[in-house]
Amino acid sequence: MAARLVVLLLLALVNVAPPRRHAGVSAEDVIRQVTDGGHGAGRPGLLPEAQFAAFVRRHGKEYSGPEEYARRLRVFAANVARAAAHQALDPGARHGVTPFSDLTREEFEARLTGLVGAGDVLRSVRGMPAAAPATEEEVAALPASFDWRDKGAVTDVKMQGVCGSCWAFSTTGAVEGANFVATGKLLNLSEQQLVDCDHTCDAVAKSECNSGCSGGLMTNAYKYLMSSGGLMEQAAYPSTGAQGPCRFDRSKVAVRVANFTAVPLDEDQMRAALVRGGPLAVGLNAAFMQTYVGGVSCPLICPRALVNHGVLLVGYGARGFSALRLGYRPYWLIKNSWGTQWGEGGYYKLCRGRNVCGVDSMVSAVAVAP
Repeated sequence: MAARLVVLLLLALVNVAPPRRHAGVSAEDVIRQVTDGGHGAGRPGLLPEAQFAAFVRRHGKEYSGPEEYARRLRVFAANVARAAAHQALDPGARHGVTPFSDLTREEFEARLTGLVGAGDVLRSVRGMPAAAPATEEEVAALPASFDWRDKGAVTDVKMQGVCGSCWAFSTTGAVEGANFVATGKLLNLSEQQLVDCDHTCDAVAKSECNSGCSGGLMTNAYKYLMSSGGLMEQAAYPSTGAQGPCRFDRSKVAVRVANFTAVPLDEDQMRAALVRGGPLAVGLNAAFMQTYVGGVSCPLICPRALVNHGVLLVGYGARGFSALRLGYRPYWLIKNSWGTQWGEGGYYKLCRGRNVCGVDSMVSAVAVAP
């Protein structure tokens, strides 16, 4: 109780403008973002408790009691301050309150990322068969913008839950896209099968194994799928958001994997591989993603060596507005696995051309068997 009183006293001392009302939304349900009132105009520091209460209502949060509520309020306030810092470092995007604003950075990384052994990203793709590089002519002929969603190759945004299984969602997304390219049919495939059944280890770093909600690698998952027989559909092996006993049924396999390749570490080659073969499994540094609300993210500082999150590259654009350069910047269109309430309907726009956040450091493509 004492801790809660301290937090409330601090909140009372912070001078924050009241949230703006929007049509059809009551004042008590409005969450003031860092950028409200003009780009970058949000103040760093703690928001009023009313803002946290609105966050709790909007996202259906439940806590064990007053002490946990007070602790999460402190975490929320710290994350709002961190969002303001991110806004300064990444002005092309919008940062603020997200569904994960009550999680510490350590909790967020443990529950919502899950790419293991990715510190040495070059080693993670070394030894993999390499995709045939695109010629200069092929690169020059690529469209200015491209989106596999427009072709029907991408399933709806999914939610990995509080489970470090991003690697499984990145894998299924790549297989779903490859199967669409090969057959013209979009199937919703099972991440839960990978979470429950795949314990494949890296051939070089044998301690880096796929371990359900404790993390994994997409390349390990491809190997598992090739040896096990393939992937079942989501309807046959539904998601639970937690790791459980393996219930794989070989007779219900919907898609079989034939092989996989590493895409050359070059963003023009990534564009060519994307257009040529379908969505790509990608690893990146998720440092700015906990507070991301929308726009083109182009952080000034985002270590490319610290890749920790597996996502799906589904397209790219030529003109995404970025205040950092007071104009438009090309960007990657990335499907995430944190539900539709995060980001731009579950998607992340990351500027392209400079290997921002290590986006070209761990890229793989997969091919399905007929």
